[in-house]
Amino acid sequence: MLDNKSLLIDIRDVSQTYQKASGEAGHPVLDGVSLSIRDGEIVGLLGRSGCGKSTLLRIVAGLNRPSKGEVDYLGQRIDGPADGIAMVFQSFALFPWLTVLENVEIGLRAKKVPEDESRRRALQAIDLIGLDGFESAYPKELSGGMRQRVGFARALVVHPNLLLMDEPFSALDVLTAETLRTDLLDLWVEGRMPIKSILMVTHNIEEAVLMCDRIVVLSSNPGRISAQINVDMPHPRNRLDPEFRQLVDHIYALMTKRDDPAKREGLFPGLGLGMSLPLVSTNTLAGMMEEVAAEPYNGKADLPALADTLQMEIDDLFPVAETLQLLRFAELAEGDIKLTPAGRRFAESEVDVRKRLFGDHLLAYVPLAQRIRRVLDERPSHHAPATRFREELEDYMSEDYADTTLRSVTTWGRYGELFAYDETSQSFSLENPQ
Repeated sequence: MLDNKSLLIDIRDVSQTYQKASGEAGHPVLDGVSLSIRDGEIVGLLGRSGCGKSTLLRIVAGLNRPSKGEVDYLGQRIDGPADGIAMVFQSFALFPWLTVLENVEIGLRAKKVPEDESRRRALQAIDLIGLDGFESAYPKELSGGMRQRVGFARALVVHPNLLLMDEPFSALDVLTAETLRTDLLDLWVEGRMPIKSILMVTHNIEEAVLMCDRIVVLSSNPGRISAQINVDMPHPRNRLDPEFRQLVDHIYALMTKRDDPAKREGLFPGLGLGMSLPLVSTNTLAGMMEEVAAEPYNGKADLPALADTLQMEIDDLFPVAETLQLLRFAELAEGDIKLTPAGRRFAESEVDVRKRLFGDHLLAYVPLAQRIRRVLDERPSHHAPATRFREELEDYMSEDYADTTLRSVTTWGRYGELFAYDETSQSFSLENPQ
């Protein structure tokens, strides 16, 4: 067990709630998160979109202050950006008017490091990250992978104790991301990076297993630590190794674990008007049902295998699968998705039957759809402004989540022919449905 001297970050009971425009407390993003980061480890924050991964990372970086709780770095309270903590963002965030060398040097210049020392360290970082020869190039001359390498060099040049990474490979194509990920791991394993630990946000389960010594799984609404998993496999790790695949399957199972049936009483977890819904197209929902219904799955698919088939990561896969579960077209459990009889019927039916079935399930299982249709039925004009429902949603969630939820149900309701929507006037009506 590591001693206290190796403790870099101590996160204690951190919660984060953002205020609404009215000044009232909004929906909590994080709730009671406690976590320690120690010397010599790569720790991954893994969870679905909206679980608070990036919020927690920004709190550790000193860019956000928690609503509750404390974060200590080397025994000192974090109150703003701290020396010894550097961050690599998802976007490249380079200054387009500066060269590679100048972009890498900029942090050292801000710290008043002498020019000769600044130049020497920047050149070392550029060489370390594999960009030697591009010192005088401007960002517009570089590929996406090379620009992200500049971002890494800029973070490493200040010799931080802790490197924070917010989905640093997600903006890159698959092959470029794999190359950069491998190069970074090689430098880490060889002890050539001037850092002590890495805390990274990822939405890619395989990436977490490939890179991390410890994986912290966050649940959603609000974000809480649901599991911590130690990864004891030595580097380099083989994605085809049975132990690797077993751990990936285990994490999928954790992230699709059902609540206690006695507590659920047959209801989808979180069901209610205040449930935030993802923006998923009906084409995508139909496509997943068709894929699961067909060979080789025949109605039941292992989520990791389905993700590989569809080339989808968890931030894309889970919202689709969970929407199908919400609509009772599928069930999720232990890392598998299984079509219900209704889901099989949908996959096998013609368009008109699909639309009627979808509309029936939407009315039966999505309270917001029920609310919109009931209001339209009760009003003599059979019209209602979208703001009427958006403002009601904002009593339960942020403006952004309310907007996304309403857009989702609007799209689903139009497909199921429950109501019409006019974008120009931003209003619902019963003009089309019979």
